[in-house]
Amino acid sequence: MSISNTTEANLMGLYFTATAIANIADNAAGTPETQIAYALHTGDPGEAGTQTTSEAAYSAYDRVDVARSGAGHTVTVGSVSPDANVDFPAGTGGAGTASFFSTGKSSVTGAADIFWSGAVSPTIVMGDGVTPRLTTATVCTID
Repeated sequence: MSISNTTEANLMGLYFTATAIANIADNAAGTPETQIAYALHTGDPGEAGTQTTSEAAYSAYDRVDVARSGAGHTVTVGSVSPDANVDFPAGTGGAGTASFFSTGKSSVTGAADIFWSGAVSPTIVMGDGVTPRLTTATVCTID
């Protein structure tokens, strides 16, 4: 089964920019998500994982919220990227290598569901004095 390019763009727009899909889905919840939480992972969290699966654990690490809007993300056919760099807190100790990232609800801490995940390339070595960054070249795709 496959979906059309229009549907790919519509689904990404619904999730990342809160853009309704006419007569199918809207953002009319009483308290819709206004932010998307980005997380870093030292291994692939997989389709059954959560945002805590292999999540980065260097000192001072925390997830980063990005606006769930056209000001936070750019959607094109089959892909989406952040409009600005996603800078995680600078490390104050610890170590590890971020090889994957994920997105989920910002209103959920701990084992939040993953909505999208992907590989980080090049990987990011984390640790004391390092500010991990996902750039605007970071892309989530659907196909």
